[in-house]
Amino acid sequence: MNSTLDLDALDFSKGNGLVTVVTQDARSGVVLMVAHADREALEYTLRTGEMHYRSRSRGLWHKGATSGHVQRVISLAADCDADAVLARVISAGPACHDGTTSCFRDTALAADVIGALDTTIAARQQSLRDDERPSYTQRLLTDRNLRLKKLGEEAVELATACVDGDVERATEETADLLYHALVALRATGGTLDGVRGVLAQRAGLIP
Repeated sequence: MNSTLDLDALDFSKGNGLVTVVTQDARSGVVLMVAHADREALEYTLRTGEMHYRSRSRGLWHKGATSGHVQRVISLAADCDADAVLARVISAGPACHDGTTSCFRDTALAADVIGALDTTIAARQQSLRDDERPSYTQRLLTDRNLRLKKLGEEAVELATACVDGDVERATEETADLLYHALVALRATGGTLDGVRGVLAQRAGLIP
């Protein structure tokens, strides 16, 4: 855990003993939830490396203790007024009690357009048996030769656009290549979160 959090410097008085905690996915940047914590909850968080909160109705609350959807802390940092904390975490499951990734629904996920695309691809994969007329994505998921062919074509088209110095076409071809790469990754059993984890580790954002 990379924490610059000084509990003695936090101002718990503004919130009657509580500070606001904004919890963010350390890989995608998506805001997962907003909750509160008192000093005890933050002490448990620092001690265990997993998020603890203070609920006005439930008391001290270890996120995921019941569901298994624990939030492993990557970093904790206070805001400029010292009455709010940004918690960057890796979540073992959905952050919201209703099973969604974020408590902010589509609003938060819209900031992560590539994540939204990956979610759509996953949904197409889930409904493969239900759809009588497969979509283009479903055809790619079920046809290895087709998806590898398209992946190669998009890579060549991107390279050609770069050689030509055509910024607009290179941008569009990059988007096409990302889509086909995500489909190919999903078909092999990989996930976008796995890619994010590799990139975050390489960038030193997560251990």
